[in-house]
Amino acid sequence: MNSMITLSQLGWQPVFQQQLTLEDYEQAEIARILAHHRNGYALQTEAGSVLLEIHHSLPTMTVGDWVLIDSDNRFIRLLERVSLFSRKAAGAKVAEQYIASNVDTLFIVCSLNQDFNLSRIERYLAIAREANVEPVVILTKADLCEDGDVKRKQVQALDPMLMVEMLNALDVSSYKALQSWCRIGKTIAFMGSSGVGKSTLVNTLMGGEVQQTSSIREDDSKGRHTTTSRSLHFMPSGAVLIDTPGMRELQLTDCESGVHETFADIEALSKHCRFSDCQHQSEPGCAIQQALESGEVDERRLHNYFKLLREQARNTATLSELRNKDKQFGKMCRSVQSQNRKHKKGY
Repeated sequence: MNSMITLSQLGWQPVFQQQLTLEDYEQAEIARILAHHRNGYALQTEAGSVLLEIHHSLPTMTVGDWVLIDSDNRFIRLLERVSLFSRKAAGAKVAEQYIASNVDTLFIVCSLNQDFNLSRIERYLAIAREANVEPVVILTKADLCEDGDVKRKQVQALDPMLMVEMLNALDVSSYKALQSWCRIGKTIAFMGSSGVGKSTLVNTLMGGEVQQTSSIREDDSKGRHTTTSRSLHFMPSGAVLIDTPGMRELQLTDCESGVHETFADIEALSKHCRFSDCQHQSEPGCAIQQALESGEVDERRLHNYFKLLREQARNTATLSELRNKDKQFGKMCRSVQSQNRKHKKGY
């Protein structure tokens, strides 16, 4: 990319400026994280690109973060985020993984072929609403689907106010439907499963090949996984674009309010249950079960609501326990170091 760039082109906003002191302006340089590599963070400042080496003293950071560095390109501090996407690390590992930060709009990309999955879309909507980021659902591969309008209506039924766009990612005119979100200084993140046409759409919006793409497999109508790491790009429109790898697993954590907001219709029904502590299973006077029997609530949607609430509660508790253990371990290390220093001084 161009070595010279303005802060506004990087996505700088007044909320970040308010965190700076006069001393910061005089002695520090503002940088945004473009990528997270094994050996360090790739930063972009107004003057050019910088590599910040990984060090145990650094806070956990991710693509989209704003940091202050000194004249020797050393880390000073991380600016407070306006939004953060995270998940429980995939598999059995107990860890929280940051995905992207300081995002204005989340493009949730889902293809209209065999990948189409309403429950997965609800999962992405929950993390968007937890982060207080505007979600936009993009249904791709419209040219390969005969019932696209039906599926679009199914997505719209999740929330009448939800923005839903249906397009062919290879069509350059697709950009027109999305351009209202791709304005100067705005940061957009792309998320979706592997092979939904995300990289193709990114290339179309960028006006060139920035992400490798693959053809669709014949046996299951799915594309091959191509994007391997999170990265930040600068769109011709002036917006900032964060692309993420296709996620086979997006385990929710610390996402209770996001789930409640995504399933606001079910939440509203629960207020009419006879008992305030109703578990919405077989209790008498359960408004949710009555709505299920009458067809007012879809069984799939209700099942997913319970599933996501249980999942986020379980993962949140597990990660909270891990954080407490890490905190105790840190205290022990500091205590040992203090005792060692006293011993060396002959106290």
